[in-house]
Amino acid sequence: MGLREYQRKRNFGRTPEPAAASPAATDGRAGAKAKPAAPQSLAQATTPAGAFVVQKHDASRLHYDFRLELDGVLKSWAVPKGPCLDPTEKRLAVQTEDHPLEYTEFEGVIPEGSYGGGTMMVWDLGRWSPLGDAHRDYLAGKLKFRLEGQKLRGAWMLVRMPGNGAKGKANWLLFKERDSEARPLAEGDILAEMPFSASTGRSLDEIAAGKPAR
Repeated sequence: MGLREYQRKRNFGRTPEPAAASPAATDGRAGAKAKPAAPQSLAQATTPAGAFVVQKHDASRLHYDFRLELDGVLKSWAVPKGPCLDPTEKRLAVQTEDHPLEYTEFEGVIPEGSYGGGTMMVWDLGRWSPLGDAHRDYLAGKLKFRLEGQKLRGAWMLVRMPGNGAKGKANWLLFKERDSEARPLAEGDILAEMPFSASTGRSLDEIAAGKPAR
């Protein structure tokens, strides 16, 4: 997919979101790597292991953006209900445009009237590694992987659903695999238990108000 769609949708004279640093990544060539602004431990990773970030996004509707580093970009999905530790809870994940690796650190306010306008929080971040062949499984629409984040850990699955959803976007399902990190939703919702930024400790309201990191 590359980053052309990401760039086309944004006016970088208005939005504080990062622009793509690498023409190769913009072209979407397999294996291309964008020049990262984030720490080496996150943004300079290459497959089969790489960075992941989950961003809490208070736009027209509150949702969570789930992103995995693959081929020099962040493959991205909008998850309306957010991730869940209960394996029986299969959450809709609508695939969106690829994002640059620098997005692993983006937290701030996208101006009203801009694409995705609203407050963005780094809700979780860390490393991911595929449990299989990342490229083959992604193309096949059945990607199993392990997360090592501050909040999300253990084995997870992304499974593409048949056909296309609204506006031609691919619909996937995101769900937790059964392991020691899983637990029933009745025992607690991690989204409610851990609502603050994994990067700065701030709430969405504090980010919107421009308050400093805790």
